[in-house]
Amino acid sequence: MQFIAILLIAAAVFGVCFLVDKGFTRLFRSKAQHRSGMAVRANKRFGVFGVVLTVLGILAVCVGVGDGPVLIIGGTVVLAMGVCLAVYYLSFGIFYDGESFLVSRFGKKDAEHVYKEITGQKLYAVQGGSIVVELYLTDGTTLSLQSTMDGVYTFLDTAFAAWCIQTGRDPQSCDFHDPSKSLWFPSVEET
Repeated sequence: MQFIAILLIAAAVFGVCFLVDKGFTRLFRSKAQHRSGMAVRANKRFGVFGVVLTVLGILAVCVGVGDGPVLIIGGTVVLAMGVCLAVYYLSFGIFYDGESFLVSRFGKKDAEHVYKEITGQKLYAVQGGSIVVELYLTDGTTLSLQSTMDGVYTFLDTAFAAWCIQTGRDPQSCDFHDPSKSLWFPSVEET
């Protein structure tokens, strides 16, 4: 009986997350780049882990009401972690078309950039084999893209092609460009 209750709660949480994602998209993502269908999103595991941790946190708090404060405190911490992961998954995204891209982050207004604002990149190897490509922009901000994100390589290929057009460069003359080595833009030197 408890197993069925857990499955029903999990199904309800997944359903609510799905509805919130669809509603969030329709309410707050109305620009041309949002409608292009091209995006870089956080890996779905953030959303899944967020939902699972949220459900576990709720269950721990419910059980802790009768058993004591340890489960209530622990459940609250797990619940907060789950909500944070789910919010990160729902709020982060890079939406783009052939002319510009929007960077969406939690708690910040969407920042629109054109590709010619990209001044260079740095590469970082992360434990576990993934790569982080950090793009530097003319306004001094950076944009970190992990190889595990959904749609990241398509974005980088589109960004390079549009960057060449917007800066008037011939793609064949860009000797730094080698996608097989995760190099799309000129390397930024350490200062």
